[in-house]
Amino acid sequence: MRRIKNIEDLRKYRKNLAMSEDPSKTIVNICCGTGCTASGARDVLARFNEAIVSHDLKSKVIAKPTGCHGFCERGPLVVIRPQNIFYQGVTSKDVDEIIGKTILEDKAIERLLYRDPQTGTAVQREDEVAFYAKQQRILMEHNGYIDPTSIDDYIRVGGYEALAKALSSLSPEDVIVEIEKSGLRGRGGAGFPTGRKWRSAFFEPVTPKYVICNADEGDPGAFQDRSLCEGNPHLIIEGMIIGAYAIGAEQGFIYVRAEYPLACEHLSRAIEDARDCGLLGRNILGTDFSFDISIKKGAGAFVCGESSALIASIEGRAGEPRPKQTHATRSGLWNKPTVINNVKTWACVPYIIVRGSRWFGSIGTESSKGTMIFSLVGKVNNTGLVEIPMGTTLRELVFEIGGGIRGGKRLKAVQTGGPSGGCIPLDYIDTPVDYEELTKLGSMMGSGGCVVMDEETCMVDVARYFLEFTVGESCGKCTPCREGNAYMLEILQRICDGKASEVDLETLEELAEAVADGSLCQLGKTAPNPVLTTLRYFKDEYLAHVREQRCPAGVCKSLITYRIDAEKCTGCTACLKACPAGAIEGEARKPHMIIPEKCTKCGICKQVCKFEAVVVE
Repeated sequence: MRRIKNIEDLRKYRKNLAMSEDPSKTIVNICCGTGCTASGARDVLARFNEAIVSHDLKSKVIAKPTGCHGFCERGPLVVIRPQNIFYQGVTSKDVDEIIGKTILEDKAIERLLYRDPQTGTAVQREDEVAFYAKQQRILMEHNGYIDPTSIDDYIRVGGYEALAKALSSLSPEDVIVEIEKSGLRGRGGAGFPTGRKWRSAFFEPVTPKYVICNADEGDPGAFQDRSLCEGNPHLIIEGMIIGAYAIGAEQGFIYVRAEYPLACEHLSRAIEDARDCGLLGRNILGTDFSFDISIKKGAGAFVCGESSALIASIEGRAGEPRPKQTHATRSGLWNKPTVINNVKTWACVPYIIVRGSRWFGSIGTESSKGTMIFSLVGKVNNTGLVEIPMGTTLRELVFEIGGGIRGGKRLKAVQTGGPSGGCIPLDYIDTPVDYEELTKLGSMMGSGGCVVMDEETCMVDVARYFLEFTVGESCGKCTPCREGNAYMLEILQRICDGKASEVDLETLEELAEAVADGSLCQLGKTAPNPVLTTLRYFKDEYLAHVREQRCPAGVCKSLITYRIDAEKCTGCTACLKACPAGAIEGEARKPHMIIPEKCTKCGICKQVCKFEAVVVE
């Protein structure tokens, strides 16, 4: 690492880095994102480094840790380049075989290859795996290649060239015009036009001004922002520097959850390295422009993802929203002009500046430009991070990239937008994913959560689950959110318990609309979305709970019973051994039975039964 004094120095340094690369070397990229690390990726990396030395391959092979590759459930992931051989579920015990067969003999190891869930066919190359082949990776294009702790790796692939271009050939207003022309919209929730926000702050005469990166990702099942912070932190930092140059700010903050230690570590390292190189701090790249970034760790309050609550938290106050008669671009952090954008929004900026607004605007739909990263989770074969062009249909997302529904079950609904999003039924599976189309259906883009549900999902229970989350995360400042959501949750619980009436359904819908209209911030305004969309599209399930005291999906414990079909039961004793409550009795090779008084309805018996003898009624 060296201090880069000016723009020409940066470009010369990048050229030298490229020339120092040996294209004949084999690169072993090991995903060391949070998901793969939890599955033992660091042990795999350590074993590769040991094996490279023991096989005397230091001059021929490099083992490199990278950020999240996206296919998290299949980790630890290892990709051998330049052949692009993709291995999944790798352990440290597999490393010597990979060295011997794949690297030395150029042969693939069949058992480590991905198999298509529909056909069972083994796939050897990373770019042929359907999960990756159907994506258009822009923000995540370098995640599986570069070491996120190496600023040299980022510079080598073109990092900080957008900053150099902005400082050398664009005025601050030129930058804003380019962002406006690109059609970039905020990737954190409402989809507000980014260029319009920047222009508003640009025209404010008050100083100092601030930029903030909102990395407070708290949606259940969402991890795309965290993975970008972990896998390519310099991309976010470069976007923030360009934004600061555009509006005239000298200080920025990254607000990130303290419970994301790897993201905090990589962001901190990146800031220090950028500062040491002269890319942050005074007179960046030899110009008159100065800017620096600090990290503020949040304590995990979901409401602090809301801009005014986030500002309050940075200032050291309780993380509570405030009325937005005055926007943050006029009076934000410490009552000064402030631009807040989401992680993915900042990450788009360097690409727009380098490749141009026309290029970015050519991707997506008329009103929603570029790509969006979704965390695809739930009852789908391929789960993980998915980057797709705006306008891709839900069908393509679930069945082509996601590989379809697990166990050959039927798709029931897709919930987008996190806990405040809506549940979209199978009838609308061909809906293009963009801001307006999702909103029409009662859902939202949000920060990119996408939960897939199958026929065994109870939609009343789904609404109850998400509302339980938002009730727990409400700051309690305004009455509609504090009281209204809590009362809705009470009604939903009664419905799940079979103790509600049709009058309760009417009350639930009226209350949901009132909470949406009257709440102070977007947490309260959008919290009723799961309730309203499930009432809208799955009213028959609500009526079954209320009129018949029956849960059609067999989920709500108060409304179901478990029994064993004697004709199908072989007496294998698997359910008897697995039952934690001792509620199953029977002899080996004879039909078993469930004792209702002891049964806790945990469902373990049904999970372990290989003969489908356990029936839910």
